[in-house]
Amino acid sequence: MLGTYSYHEILRKTVVGFGTLFNNIEIRRTSGSRTEVMKVPLAYGPQQKFLARLDQVGDLESDNATQITLPRMSFEINGITYDAQRKVAPTQAIRVAGSTRGSVKKVFMPVPYNVGFELAIITKNQDDGLQIIEQILPFFQPQFNITINLVSAIGEKRDVPVILNSISYADDYEGNFETRRAIIYTLTFTAKTYLFGPVQSTGTGTKLITSVITDMYDKVDTVNAPRKVRYQVTPESKVDRDGSVVTTLTSSIDDNDGILAVADATNIAVKDDIQVGNEVMRVIQKSGNALTVTRGYNGTTPTSHLGSANVLKIDAADHLLVESDDDFGFGEIFSEYTDMKKYDPDTGADVDI
Repeated sequence: MLGTYSYHEILRKTVVGFGTLFNNIEIRRTSGSRTEVMKVPLAYGPQQKFLARLDQVGDLESDNATQITLPRMSFEINGITYDAQRKVAPTQAIRVAGSTRGSVKKVFMPVPYNVGFELAIITKNQDDGLQIIEQILPFFQPQFNITINLVSAIGEKRDVPVILNSISYADDYEGNFETRRAIIYTLTFTAKTYLFGPVQSTGTGTKLITSVITDMYDKVDTVNAPRKVRYQVTPESKVDRDGSVVTTLTSSIDDNDGILAVADATNIAVKDDIQVGNEVMRVIQKSGNALTVTRGYNGTTPTSHLGSANVLKIDAADHLLVESDDDFGFGEIFSEYTDMKKYDPDTGADVDI
């Protein structure tokens, strides 16, 4: 069980998403008619690291050639905890269409976890700190939602609430003129994210249902009684999908013409759906190579078409190409029986009782 490799980079994406919230903070200092605009640097790491760097004197002969400047911000994860209040049934699953027809990708419902963050704002004067704080606090009431593509393999995007928990303040200044002053605002946050397990593309629950058959009986004993009525539903494509051309128009038509003249209507019957360009039409009458049609069928828009335009037929071959995330309709078949048979799901055929 454990050891099945699965890495969706969810925690990494959560860290990046959190940091992105604060990567465009700036401060402005005005002196007379001049205004200086400074973007506040942001980095991942503990605030102690940057406080230690403040005490280091720049040395052109060492790796620390320059001294860091203020203001700046840093953030880091300070804890990951399970959130029992957001727990869902672990046996439920999310299913999406796979890369091949009839296949399905499946992943079980995620496990809710809270990721704690600490954001440190370090400045050398109070005005800089207040400018930064006022650019952050109004957006958290007390949460701000960020959208993260948690599992790219199935396109699972969710809003992750980032909640502001607390704000603390410290003024690190001991009065020595040689000591650099550091005003520190520490903000703690909680990001309510979800962790997903492996995405399955084989096994139970990874096949797409393409047909449903319901048999109805006139007796309670369905084991020994024959079926009387069968209701069958199959998906039907609303548009042509295989690009198979059956004929062509012999003359141009406007968007309100109800009769089409085609080169050969042999393979087209009444009640067939045909497609010219992006418009679908239902054939309601046929006379030789003249077709009377209902324009703008299946929600399409009637448009003008030029002579010699290809005419495609929406048929069973197109229905087989329908995927779960396509816009499709349903074909219904009602059948009544008087024989003494019933459907065998193992063989897919009707057998004698």
